[in-house]
Amino acid sequence: MKFFGTATALVTPFLPSGEIDFPSLGKLIDLQIEHGVEGIVPCGSTGEAATQSTYEKLSVISYTLERVSGRCKVIAGTGSNDTAASIKLTQAAKDMGAEAVLLVGPYYNKPTQNGHFEHFRTIADAVDIDMIIYNVPGRTGSNMLPETQLRIAEYSNRFIATKEASANLEQMQEIIRSAPEHFSLLSGDDSLALPAISCGATGVIAVISNYLPKMFGDCVRAALQNDFATARELQYKMLPLMKLNFIESNPIPVKAILHAMGLIEEVYRLPLTPIAPVNKQKLVDALKEIGVL
Repeated sequence: MKFFGTATALVTPFLPSGEIDFPSLGKLIDLQIEHGVEGIVPCGSTGEAATQSTYEKLSVISYTLERVSGRCKVIAGTGSNDTAASIKLTQAAKDMGAEAVLLVGPYYNKPTQNGHFEHFRTIADAVDIDMIIYNVPGRTGSNMLPETQLRIAEYSNRFIATKEASANLEQMQEIIRSAPEHFSLLSGDDSLALPAISCGATGVIAVISNYLPKMFGDCVRAALQNDFATARELQYKMLPLMKLNFIESNPIPVKAILHAMGLIEEVYRLPLTPIAPVNKQKLVDALKEIGVL
């Protein structure tokens, strides 16, 4: 599998009781597919995987696979800072039928570059499934250098891509320039998807597509087809929202937006808390400006 297009890092809706709201999750999945996204990522950072139990993660992945039923790619978030735990969750996702997994670089531990390599090598040796590296130094506290990511890619064809969320376009270009044939780069920053694609990226794992799946998907598809005039027009229309999505910690703003659209309850798991009223108003104003509300 080589992924092209937009994969949505899907939020996980919760009920006021704190339990997972599967009916709302199903509606979100259907909305994504109806508006043409090429992939869905359950249990990523935007899905609040860090505060879900293993049982809950498996339940969300299983439900997503069943609901999608082959209509788009499902890339299950199975990474953690515990290599052994990542192997178990990755194997379970494979057994459920996931086509690929997203493996975040180990957070908190702050491994060396060789430690990063050994983490991914050990998972690839243990489970036969397509894997996407996820480099997000703003959350993990440790940047996987281009040479480390390329070393991982060259170790095994199971590594099909990296989700690069370093916000460093130069680092992205270094990876694209030297990547083996089976390995591609997916932008992990919505606002950099367009410039990354112009440099050779094949797509994006996105936040904004939770609520703008068609508009953002059209932007990405236009860029992949070298129609940069259309892509730029859509990019600049969405740019204020791309910035506002991170006015507070992700996924606080995107969940507030989905709630304003009547799609989910505005429920978070501590230590995440509801968005500040002043910031919520900024989101509402931006959504009204582009005709979403």
